[in-house]
Amino acid sequence: MDRSKYYSLDEILELIEKSNRNVCKLILEQNKEIFRTASGSKTKHQAWEGGYLDHVTETMNLAILFYESLSSTGRTINFSLSDSLLVMFLHDLEKPYKQMIGGELGLVDSTGKKNDSTIKDFREKLIKKYRFQLTDQHLNAIKYIEGEKGDYHPTERIMNELAAFCHTCDIWSARGWYDFPKKERDSWKG
Repeated sequence: MDRSKYYSLDEILELIEKSNRNVCKLILEQNKEIFRTASGSKTKHQAWEGGYLDHVTETMNLAILFYESLSSTGRTINFSLSDSLLVMFLHDLEKPYKQMIGGELGLVDSTGKKNDSTIKDFREKLIKKYRFQLTDQHLNAIKYIEGEKGDYHPTERIMNELAAFCHTCDIWSARGWYDFPKKERDSWKG
């Protein structure tokens, strides 16, 4: 992989294992308008029309970059690049629906505050509806991509390695490069 290249979402999807790649393409095709118009967030990252797909693409590009860098150390990584890309694709799957019809689905209350348990259930229903083939490792990563929160335990490891890796990609996109790739003069372009 070329570390200096910024890959398009279509190029990245080709790096995901075939059965899940096909499901990713299907969900994009069936929901293209809602995905195309959703923002990455209300105000904090990729907060423009189309920012949702920009954020997903950015996190996946970061996964490629970080995976290659970590692999170059010679240390073992107990998940594949494909695993990380799949989790990054799925990690905010509910977000476009939350923005467009969140109140109707109970994903947000009347003030716009998100309902975390309903969001989690909705994301799980979408994953089941589209029949993604996920391992326990994928499920842990999707559940804990935003941290362990209330599940933190002082002596047990809750978040697995894939979750920690994907958390790094997500947090860097959302808090480090929150205004990329839209920012003018972005030097990392495809």
